[in-house]
Amino acid sequence: MQLSPVASGQEVLGPGSRGEGIRAVQGALLEMGFALHGGADGQFGPQTVRALRNFQVHASRTLPGVKVTGALDAATLKALDSLAPAPGARGQSRGIPPAVYEGQPVRVIVALREHRTFLYDSEGRLVDIFPNASGTQATPTRAGLKVVRSRLDQAAAEAAGARLWNDKHVFGTRILDLSWADGRHSAEELHGTNAPALLGMDVSHGCIRHSNEAIIVLHDALSAGDRVAIVEHVNDPHLGAVAPVPVS
Repeated sequence: MQLSPVASGQEVLGPGSRGEGIRAVQGALLEMGFALHGGADGQFGPQTVRALRNFQVHASRTLPGVKVTGALDAATLKALDSLAPAPGARGQSRGIPPAVYEGQPVRVIVALREHRTFLYDSEGRLVDIFPNASGTQATPTRAGLKVVRSRLDQAAAEAAGARLWNDKHVFGTRILDLSWADGRHSAEELHGTNAPALLGMDVSHGCIRHSNEAIIVLHDALSAGDRVAIVEHVNDPHLGAVAPVPVS
């Protein structure tokens, strides 16, 4: 009932709104892999604004009428209804990028502007989508094709954090060190975080942060040599045409 006036274009919901309609929208954003620290609480606060903006960045690339405002209007609600998975499912119903970069299969696609990381199995099927945080304007995450150079477990990640930042928790519970596909060192990693509330933002020194739960999944799924494509948007021309990918 709360969303009916939004769908008809009579109302736009924003900060301060609350109710079951907001909770349903939050749930859809979470299932699609957008960062929403604190979960679906039915309150339209700063985290919901951020998640909705990241979704709008994604949807506006292919769906006309969607504007990046952080508010819930008719076009955004229609886009959510079109792209969100079935209730109880994770992933996205369509608009998933293919697991190929310049003709080479990849296991991970990091979409910087919408702050999501897509994990695929070895057959190119989507496994899950996780929220991420990327580099700041001053220390950006660089787009291109990279590979997993090494995998660090929790003890090694904590040792690296203590050595480099005097904080053993700064890299979270795992690190996946990346190099460029041609073998050059990239000085970038996929890693966990001790600040999950900052996911969905440009806050890192160039690395791609994930929740500790997500980085464990990524660490366990990937091997040294697996390719990681880092792009600005999911319709990056290096990825080819956007096509539906079933969630395994």
